[in-house]
Amino acid sequence: MLSRLFDRFLGLPEATTPDIDVARDLRVPMPDGVVLIADRYRPRGSGAMPVVLMRTPYGKHKFDAKGTARVLARRGMQVVVQNVRGTFGSGGEFAAFHQEKADGLATAAWLREQPWCDGRLAMAGASYLGYTQWAVGPYLDPPLEAMCLGVTASEFRSTFYPGGVFALHNLLTWASLIGTQETAPLGGLLPNPRFDSRVRRAMAHVPIGTSDVAAIRTRVPFLREAAAHSEAGDAFWVETDNSAAAVKMTTPTSMVTGWWDLLLPAQLRDFTALREAGRRSRIVIGPWGHDLGAMRALLPDEVSWLSAHLLGDTAQLQRAPVRLYLQRADRWLDFDEWPPPQSVPTPLYLLAHRGLGWDPPDEGGTDTFTYDPARPTRSCGGALLDMRESKQRDNRDVEARADVLVHTGTPLPRPLDLIGPVSATVHVRTDTGHGDVFVRLCDVDTAGISRNVTDGILRLPAGSEGVVRAEVELHPTGYRFRRGHRLRVQVAGGAFPRYARNHGTGEPVGQAVRTRPTRFEVFHDTEHPTSLTLPVFGGRRPPV
Repeated sequence: MLSRLFDRFLGLPEATTPDIDVARDLRVPMPDGVVLIADRYRPRGSGAMPVVLMRTPYGKHKFDAKGTARVLARRGMQVVVQNVRGTFGSGGEFAAFHQEKADGLATAAWLREQPWCDGRLAMAGASYLGYTQWAVGPYLDPPLEAMCLGVTASEFRSTFYPGGVFALHNLLTWASLIGTQETAPLGGLLPNPRFDSRVRRAMAHVPIGTSDVAAIRTRVPFLREAAAHSEAGDAFWVETDNSAAAVKMTTPTSMVTGWWDLLLPAQLRDFTALREAGRRSRIVIGPWGHDLGAMRALLPDEVSWLSAHLLGDTAQLQRAPVRLYLQRADRWLDFDEWPPPQSVPTPLYLLAHRGLGWDPPDEGGTDTFTYDPARPTRSCGGALLDMRESKQRDNRDVEARADVLVHTGTPLPRPLDLIGPVSATVHVRTDTGHGDVFVRLCDVDTAGISRNVTDGILRLPAGSEGVVRAEVELHPTGYRFRRGHRLRVQVAGGAFPRYARNHGTGEPVGQAVRTRPTRFEVFHDTEHPTSLTLPVFGGRRPPV
């Protein structure tokens, strides 16, 4: 009964083989002698079958892993859920991201040797479980039959350090989860306000390299590695980057992500690269973050894609390669490619008197502010792991600060749709030679509430002198600005604690303690036009 209610809630097709068999704690040996444990789910009485492999650091006993395995098994598939090295009874030490290629390939080889496996393998899962797929798929021979990639990417480095800035909120949140998940009461499933408050306070701790102890009173190797290897060109993460190998892979891939997911830019790069290489891939982008909304969308997608490639239900393949949700328009749209060819990159310029316009400035203009890392500019909403703080939020308190520049357009005479990549070119000079440039696009409604739509950050080259042309990548978006609303652009020197503050001293991020205020000059004149490049759907720009 519970399974049927769960299926109905997710809109899943009716189960074909409700009687399933579960084998617990299979022992999977690794070449170095370490043993990883796994559970197997399959229709009772079946013979040799393909295997859908899920590799998780969060515990094969957790509801999401068990729920996915049971849903797939009740639809005629065999699923193996494995705890990765160093987690929940699997041997060895957990070395986040660095161990998944070797262990994943060894697991695939072991599965193919089992009498209950017919040699065909597929993989599924979200977030880190998606990364474990990318650590295997491009390197396995024979290749996987299919991959189901939820809110994930082939490389995570660009998400750890977007624009070269340490993603403090997300990294410390995940490190705290990983560091306590095996000791937390009831596996951390229940809310723990004291724990959450302690982690949030630890985001202000310096140096960042020891903020794990401040948050959870124990060392977390991942957090310390991320803090110690944040500089551009550091080779520590090279072996965890599967993006170059991914485009050579022939395995069909299906992806699910959300406009507010922290991994969205990297996942769209994967999708675009696969499509340009002629690979079979599809993607769904919904109004979700790294949250239950995305998980709810992922499971039907997994049933669909795996049924097509393992069970021969090819009707599941009759769908446009790109399906996306246009926010504030409450509609789904289908396209053959990303970004949609109907979206025209269109510059929106910062103008004098804190205005915005589609035409370049015809007069000089400079704005100034001082960023003080001892009292850093606060963050508000965005692509965060913490669902309570993510997505759209009222930005008026942030915009009232003296260290945030705000440029606003006039009310729109008609709706404006943006679908595609967003970027900014900011001409800026600092008096310290250090600084971060944070740019945010907001939607101001008729009541004056300013809500974030998309944003991005960039660390300026250390020791920068003179006026720097800063090219900032913002998150892609699919969004409708309604008639009567106004576009607003924020420019600031940071967004804390979402991103680690720039101390203004040039010290490594993991070790920095001292702070030094930085004065910013932002230029928006004829020689230095500061602008956002917006993907105007249909190419028809209304006056702002």
